[in-house]
Amino acid sequence: MSLAERAVARRGTNFELWSWYYFRISGVLLLFLALGHVYIVHILTPIEQVNYAFVAARYAKPFWRTYDLLLLLLAMSHGVNGMRLVLHDYVRSRPWRVFAYSVLYSAALIFTVLGALVIVTFQPVPE
Repeated sequence: MSLAERAVARRGTNFELWSWYYFRISGVLLLFLALGHVYIVHILTPIEQVNYAFVAARYAKPFWRTYDLLLLLLAMSHGVNGMRLVLHDYVRSRPWRVFAYSVLYSAALIFTVLGALVIVTFQPVPE
């Protein structure tokens, strides 16, 4: 029996199965997005050129905002999904698990909203 099948049998719903599939799909997408980011920003571009003007020029194009927003959303949701499983496995007490989930989801929501706000509302200052 596969991990996904055991998860469904244990919980009795499809949520764990879809969570398992999401891990695989988001992991592959993140691999390409993160490697693309590293290649473009850290390898292709000389370090002296990575500054405010570089970011402003990138964010002048909707493609790069969408790219970075997708990277943020996938990375955050992938990480939260993984931490949810870790907490489920290691926090046995129900009240502590509820507390841990609350902290996890609150922190994820705050950081996701802040990151998305920066990406969406960034306006370059004229020089």
